Amino acid sequence: MAAAIGVRSDYTSGDLRQFTRRSGDPDQVRRLLAVALILDGWSRSEAAKVAGVTLQIVRDWVLRFNEGGPDGLATRKAPGRAAILNDEQRARLAAVVEAGPIPAAHGVVRWRLADLAQWVWDEFELSVTRHTLGRELRAMGYRKLSARPRHRGQKPDDIADFKKASPPVWRRSSGASGGTPIELWWQDEARIGQQTKLTRRWAKRGTRPSAPKDQRRSSAWLFGAICPAEGKAAGIVMPRCNSEAMSMHLEEIAFHVAPGAHAVLLLDQAGWHGSAELVVPPNITLMPIPPRCPELNPVENVWQFMRDNWLSNRIFKSYDDIVDHCCFAWNKLVDQPWRIMSIGLRQWAHGS
Repeated sequence: MAAAIGVRSDYTSGDLRQFTRRSGDPDQVRRLLAVALILDGWSRSEAAKVAGVTLQIVRDWVLRFNEGGPDGLATRKAPGRAAILNDEQRARLAAVVEAGPIPAAHGVVRWRLADLAQWVWDEFELSVTRHTLGRELRAMGYRKLSARPRHRGQKPDDIADFKKASPPVWRRSSGASGGTPIELWWQDEARIGQQTKLTRRWAKRGTRPSAPKDQRRSSAWLFGAICPAEGKAAGIVMPRCNSEAMSMHLEEIAFHVAPGAHAVLLLDQAGWHGSAELVVPPNITLMPIPPRCPELNPVENVWQFMRDNWLSNRIFKSYDDIVDHCCFAWNKLVDQPWRIMSIGLRQWAHGS
């Protein structure tokens, strides 16, 4: 019969019992106590009987303890099955996901797990289920996200060039001389009507929730502007969108600009924003953003937030009802300056 394996002597049974008091792993505690009994002079058979295991298992515990000390007796995570894809194959899969499908070649306009599984088979002759491939993609950092719209005519460098060049321009804007404080405002208009959007909502899996949808077309225009750094907002509701309505909105913005400050108002290049009939208050300088670049205007995110939370999934009885709800929603936003800051602050503009 083979001689018993010796137990390392740099730990005493008291040391091991101290470890058990700090351990949150019950299986590790059982193993440590079994080894502590052996260090106290008990036989391996007696230690196995107390631990409720076989003599061979106690032998394995002793080997693990000799190799790694108390930490060597911690419960180990099962290694599981070997990964189906290697690093090179994952890199090629990531490149395909980033590039997106070619409709003429792949027959789809967006990747589904079934399509990617077919691509893996075509490229590597590996059969992989959708669920397994989904786990692989999540482990690689991918999630299924809604795409952000981008205008088809947008030039690639317009946004980067504007972010780089605009801060020096508004610092030199009219009225900024002599240490005049500058307030950055963004402005936009939103059409709010009886045909509201249907937003996502919580529902039981496998069901499709319903929401009211109006077929009438009465609408109003909500003119909104925010100053994210100060948490301020200025808005009006008008029946139509033209130079006269824009002039009235500029007056409303000018009223909210701090006394002695000058506002740089960033806005898109709509016709009524550059009309000769437009009346611009002296404490405001208009600064148009590049065409087809709504990503530069945080008011677009304000509209999305207001529609998702306050102005969708409902029926407006009349034009006056639309105006009342627009005023309620805008005033609710004004009462939450932290919300305006959270939605509107941009690092490229505010440096934070």
